[in-house]
Amino acid sequence: MESEISENITFSDIELVDLPKLVAEIYDFGKSHKIWLFKAEMGGGKTTFISHLCDYLKVEDHVSSPTFGLVNEYMSAKIGGIYHFDFYRIKNEQEAFEIGVEDYFYSNKLCLIEWPEMIPSFIPDQFLLIEISLSNEQTKRNFKISKHG
Repeated sequence: MESEISENITFSDIELVDLPKLVAEIYDFGKSHKIWLFKAEMGGGKTTFISHLCDYLKVEDHVSSPTFGLVNEYMSAKIGGIYHFDFYRIKNEQEAFEIGVEDYFYSNKLCLIEWPEMIPSFIPDQFLLIEISLSNEQTKRNFKISKHG
């Protein structure tokens, strides 16, 4: 994940009620990228953001973190297939390899990846990085979005 940043945007003090509007802005900014990496601490809002993004993309499936299955697949009325990964519980990159992570990443479908730091050697050169951090007010979040590659 050491590729060059070509462009970035930030949003500060975002409340939960602001997420639908924020998701639309971030999607417009990053829709040319098929790999979206989410970095935040545990409970930082990764899955909540992804749920709102899937609502925006008109996914009818129930969106939840694929913690135990590693990957969930959703169907979007706007863009087709979406893959949602959660690599928090993997022990090593071999587990990601065994589920065929590279096939998913190069499928030309949107891939939403929680805990990408667990699989650094599989991350393609081009990706959108979404970093979520707690604001000074614990109920609000800060977002830094950067295009890489």
